[in-house]
Amino acid sequence: MKFLTKNVKIALTVLVGLILLYWGINYLKGINLLTPANRFYTEVESTEGLLQAAPVTVNGFQVGQVREINYDYAKNKITVMLSLNKEMTVPEGSSLNMVTGLMGGASFVLNLGHGPAMKTGSYIPTTDVPGLMDHVTENVLPMVTGMLPKVDSILGNVNGLTADPALAASLTRLDAITRQLQISAQQLTVLMNNLNRSVPGVMNNVNGITSNLSGASGDITELTTSLKQMPIDETMTRLNTTLANLQALSEQLNDKNSSLGKIVNDRELYDNANHAIASLDSLLSDIKANPKRYINIKVF
Repeated sequence: MKFLTKNVKIALTVLVGLILLYWGINYLKGINLLTPANRFYTEVESTEGLLQAAPVTVNGFQVGQVREINYDYAKNKITVMLSLNKEMTVPEGSSLNMVTGLMGGASFVLNLGHGPAMKTGSYIPTTDVPGLMDHVTENVLPMVTGMLPKVDSILGNVNGLTADPALAASLTRLDAITRQLQISAQQLTVLMNNLNRSVPGVMNNVNGITSNLSGASGDITELTTSLKQMPIDETMTRLNTTLANLQALSEQLNDKNSSLGKIVNDRELYDNANHAIASLDSLLSDIKANPKRYINIKVF
């Protein structure tokens, strides 16, 4: 009896372990055997990307999952068993769309009809709807294929540009310009510092110059007063009279009929005067050379 009891315990332990193992494997797959569900079936042409525990959604909300995927050799079709939530009612006229995600995983989208509720175990028809990857394959890939030659040409141009020695020379010059700008900025900073130190002295000099200008302004005022007190009108009258006399003298000198004009313009008189001066000079020279000839001194 004890032996049977021991064997029963071992059998029960193994059975519980198998049950837990089966439940754990399904749980790891995303299938919870303890959750009550309604089972429905559908047939698909291909299960590419479709795995057990793939979600079944209505308007983006998950209402179930794929429970089993089997191949029907009699119909040469793939039968998929769906496990939907117990509260989920599937009306007649509903359909399933198998869509492929961006990463390649497939799922079912349940489109609800408007008829009476379908019985558990019923077949839900599947309609083919292009998935995201189908749109990528049909629309995006041709565009990418057409862009590849242009991208290759652009890369070739970029490689040629980067390999051009002129670009390296330009970068070298740019680096030199940057250094010169940095040096100029440092010099400008030093200049501004010197100006900041020199500004007080400059302002003092400006103040001194202003004071000197104020003093000079007083002197200019005194000079103006003195000029106002001078007999400018009388002086101008005398100056005008003198200018008139000079003009009359100039007219007389230019007039050949006047006495001064005759003296200035008479060539013969000019020559005689020169001859007389020359004779007088000769006489004075002879007197200096022979004074006894002209001066006779007798001593008694």
